Amino acid sequence: MCDGDLMADLVSCIPDHVQEVLRRLEGAGYQAVLVGGCVRDLILGREVQDWDVATDALPERVRALFPRTVPTGIEHGTVTVVTKEGNVEVTTFRVESAYSDYRHPDQVAFTRDLRQDLGRRDFTINAMALDLAGRLHDPFGGRHDLESRRLRAVGDPQARFREDPLRLMRLVRFAAELDFRPEEETMEAARRAAPLLRHISAERIRDELSRILLSERPDFGLQLCLELGLLKVFLPELEEGVGVAQNVHHAYDVWTHALKATAAIPPRLELRLAALLHDVAKPRCLREENGERHFYNHELVGAAMVERILRRLKFDRRTIERVVHLVRHHMALHYQRGMTDAAIRRLINRVGLENMDDLLALRRADREASGVKRGPVSRGTARLLRRVEKVLAEDAAFGLGDLAVDGHDVMRIAGIEPGPEVGHILRRLLEAVLEDPKLNTRPALEDLILEIARERGLPGPVESPR
Repeated sequence: MCDGDLMADLVSCIPDHVQEVLRRLEGAGYQAVLVGGCVRDLILGREVQDWDVATDALPERVRALFPRTVPTGIEHGTVTVVTKEGNVEVTTFRVESAYSDYRHPDQVAFTRDLRQDLGRRDFTINAMALDLAGRLHDPFGGRHDLESRRLRAVGDPQARFREDPLRLMRLVRFAAELDFRPEEETMEAARRAAPLLRHISAERIRDELSRILLSERPDFGLQLCLELGLLKVFLPELEEGVGVAQNVHHAYDVWTHALKATAAIPPRLELRLAALLHDVAKPRCLREENGERHFYNHELVGAAMVERILRRLKFDRRTIERVVHLVRHHMALHYQRGMTDAAIRRLINRVGLENMDDLLALRRADREASGVKRGPVSRGTARLLRRVEKVLAEDAAFGLGDLAVDGHDVMRIAGIEPGPEVGHILRRLLEAVLEDPKLNTRPALEDLILEIARERGLPGPVESPR
């Protein structure tokens, strides 16, 4: 990472293959500069993810100058230069016209004016350019805004957001990632433009939301979504929790509790989604009895809501399944007086041994976000975890794959073909083993299969299985 005020110092941080692209363009008589996020991150001393070059060379000239290129967006002036060390996007300076689809410009015109090219960008901190001589091209005051930790739109903020309303989500994402605050004119324009976010595809919103959730300040970013009126566009269910008081176990309303839980859990997307949405159903499940507030079955109602929400936002199936499972079982790690070892084994079977660590992380974040509870887990949860460790040490069966027999054994002994009946018998066997682990032997389970087959009137084996 690079520190220091001199832009020349930053040039030494540019990878050799990127410098070579800049040199070759300059050597052919063209302007060539780094632009956008890479310049911002260089100045901030952050790791650069993508190196973007802008030039006044037309795309055809760029392709002629480098042996390996890909016309990734040539209609908009972008050519990807392929090198052994990595790819570099090279885009011709351009100006753009109206955005009828709220994403793509209706027309693109190439220009030789770097200032015009920088003027079409979203925020001043992304509208800077750096050349190999160490000169910073900063016509809109981006560096000053970096030093002030301020987000400010380039030119007319209302026009910037109309061009591509996804910039509303990008505003929030930069605020959350960099811990910057939008300046008031940009904030006000964002509030007015918030309804335009409805024109943006769920996939693009999902990607920005994911980055907000994985940022250093997800709670700050989500609160900003609420303040700007964005939340009601893409996640109105969550806004229902604003101002909804809970009970003596919580110091915060449902909304604030969700934000604090999200910030408290490790930065994995599935965990942060689960933390954000684990109580999403509480406003709909609120009941008052004798002056006390209850949220019966909010985890079950919430799981169904979360599935609909994540499908609407076009998350992949695996992510949806994982988050829904965590929300459905986020109350599971509560010790109940008199729990038997069989009950512990059923709990592990129900939530899945592979999910225990994530459920514990969610439980800890939930507890920390309560504002009233001390310690990472309650005494009851700690006791439950000790019981889980004890049961695990016994090498018991917790799932169908742990049984001493399989579906082929069931079909052979019960005299049946593949079908739902096989699954039914296997689940009966597992239930028996969860109750009494000593039954998980081949002889004992074969006898139990025969017993179930007779009970259900199945053919059974022609000969005895043993």
